[in-house]
Amino acid sequence: MRIKNIEVWRMNLGNTRPYTIAFKTVDDVDSVFVKITLENGEYGVGAGNPSRQVVGESLEDTHATLSEENLEFLIGKDIREIHGVLYEVMVRFPEFPAARAALDIALHDAFTKFLGVPLAQFLGRKFRTLETSVTIGIKDVKATLEEAREYYDMGFRCLKVKTGRDVDEDIERVAKLKEVFVNNVKIRLDANQGYDQAALLKFYKSSKEWNIELIEQPLPVDQLDLLRQLPQEIKEIIALDESLKSPEDAFLLASQPIAGRIFNIKLMKSGGIFPAMQMANIARVAHIDLMWGCNDESAVSVTAALHAALSFSNTRYIDLDGSLDVVTDAVTGGFKIDEGWMSTTEKPGLGVELI
Repeated sequence: MRIKNIEVWRMNLGNTRPYTIAFKTVDDVDSVFVKITLENGEYGVGAGNPSRQVVGESLEDTHATLSEENLEFLIGKDIREIHGVLYEVMVRFPEFPAARAALDIALHDAFTKFLGVPLAQFLGRKFRTLETSVTIGIKDVKATLEEAREYYDMGFRCLKVKTGRDVDEDIERVAKLKEVFVNNVKIRLDANQGYDQAALLKFYKSSKEWNIELIEQPLPVDQLDLLRQLPQEIKEIIALDESLKSPEDAFLLASQPIAGRIFNIKLMKSGGIFPAMQMANIARVAHIDLMWGCNDESAVSVTAALHAALSFSNTRYIDLDGSLDVVTDAVTGGFKIDEGWMSTTEKPGLGVELI
């Protein structure tokens, strides 16, 4: 079954809830979509939305990389040779992971639709459902509590709080959350490289009794040696995010002494499901837990990440709320969410349909 046609387009999805992190404010969600049509008329959909500050790829780069000329090599490829095709995508566009992710996701969707099974079933499903966190950006204490209450009333019980701008304010915000919600919510932190070692240690010492689930990438990516030197009890709750972009990174970070006990895999960093699975398997054999995250994205790529997350026994956390605040999308379907617990639709492929 061969690939007959590939369509690429760019779409602004809007954002109902702009938020601030340590190094930027997210006001809008712009994505590049890919539709791969097979000769039997079945199609697969993919989407790419890079973080330029993390991977050095702009949305313009993503769109330009997915030009008709650059994708000619895929026309006529047999979708049944899926792993060979995915490998070729990976090596052709090494500098543009979001572009690769869009193609990779569309190829996985088309292939598993051809098979007539959900993607998670093909990948080797280990879980039926996982609880996602929802993200609160950097804001004052009052606004943090208001947003947390809103999410709590919606049924979410796992909050990810963006930090990294002012450690004293971060301590105050988390202290108030624990005071108000006691043990009724789980709390994760994401400092987005915003701390130095002294600030991290100050936060950790202040929060030891709060049972923080994890702290994402507290130090800059060029300070891995400082992370490796931290006490083991701190490294147990460190999730490596911006440091982890490839299987090569995963291999380095899994080497002793480790810099963190959790890997946060994002398809927009890894370049899609194919390399993400390599990263996840490296983590598995190194006894490292997995977190699967996302940018602000279409339900297409969020659903793809969910299928992958459900397929690894070492998945412990997901943070796949990236499509919940978009104004519009290119697809319907994908995942179901019930009081914060995410599951797939059990339809073939990703289970999404173009609008």
